[in-house]
Amino acid sequence: MTTWRPHPHIRVVAIGLHWRGGRLLAAEVRDDAGGIKGARPLGVEIEFGESWRTALVREFNEELGIEITITSEPLTMENIFVHEGATGHEVMFIAEVAFPQRAFAGQDRIDFREDNGEEIVARWFDLADLDVPGGPSLYPSGLKDLLLKRD
Repeated sequence: MTTWRPHPHIRVVAIGLHWRGGRLLAAEVRDDAGGIKGARPLGVEIEFGESWRTALVREFNEELGIEITITSEPLTMENIFVHEGATGHEVMFIAEVAFPQRAFAGQDRIDFREDNGEEIVARWFDLADLDVPGGPSLYPSGLKDLLLKRD
């Protein structure tokens, strides 16, 4: 199992919100012992000279092999967090995305590998099951409130 730690610098990232039947597609976030501690929508660090839109389209193509359509203007948030004792800092562009018709139809999860070889499991989560006592968290912290306020 790969031990992930936040980068020691401010990252600018783009994340895509894909919904299916009111459930949000997000990757499982695991602690060092391998337990699921939360979920985070799929996203990517924006490369120098690249727009957030280009980065988001690139990420879904590289990781899932699909061409997405960005369907909203971005929400933005700053994310300062601690994961397994290490501090991370991100500025985020967060946008709704649509998948091609029938992409991943009938699948309740998507398995893929990051560039570093790490195996990732993404699945559709009900927001009501996230950020509740005893349940997994939705990352970044504050995203659930942001999503509920916009509706």
